[in-house]
Amino acid sequence: MFVRKRTDPQPRPNSLHDFGMRSDSNPIVSLNEFTYKKSTEIYGESEPANYVYQVKSGAVRSYKLLSDGRRQIGAFHLVGDIFGLENGSEHRFTAEAIVDTTVRLIKWHSLELVAESDAMVARNLLSMTTTNLQHAEDHMLLLGRKTSLERVAAFLLEMDKRLAAADVMALPMSRRDIADYLGLTLETVSRAISHLHDLGVLGFIGNTQRQIVLLDRQQLANLDLQP
Repeated sequence: MFVRKRTDPQPRPNSLHDFGMRSDSNPIVSLNEFTYKKSTEIYGESEPANYVYQVKSGAVRSYKLLSDGRRQIGAFHLVGDIFGLENGSEHRFTAEAIVDTTVRLIKWHSLELVAESDAMVARNLLSMTTTNLQHAEDHMLLLGRKTSLERVAAFLLEMDKRLAAADVMALPMSRRDIADYLGLTLETVSRAISHLHDLGVLGFIGNTQRQIVLLDRQQLANLDLQP
């Protein structure tokens, strides 16, 4: 749905390269851009999956609300990430802007048509599907087999790889978001991060403690024990 708080659409001709996809023929496609305010829903669970999205700026969380009211975050989508790709006709998760966020979107049907004649695009889509499956498997392992400290260490290592800045890790998500991603309580996440700080593994910049400096990546990796 595209009737929520947003800027006016800005359709214009683009190549798939602008959407972050490689292509043999690099056809001209129509991309729209929408800006969503912090905590605004981009699409809801069970809504038609008519579009595929890419984060241009900001960050997005995908989540499900459980029957008891708890929230389980399945993934964080950062700048450059493509999301909303489903294996059915409906979205399985709700997607929401973590901060003020601009996304590009393309109609799923348009991508399907290009993929029918462009082998590179077809491989892109297969690769994205495989990557999503791998992430889901890794996340299941994290939730089922790792201790709270191992989960937090694994999360920080993941963000260290995905965020652009090499020296300072500016986390767009809150500790509540991190807790709902890791299947932990807010208090447990705070204790684990404080423990890592006491160990000299990480430091903070600013009062919000969302800007993190990893001081000892090797020790952090050692804490992310594999089963």
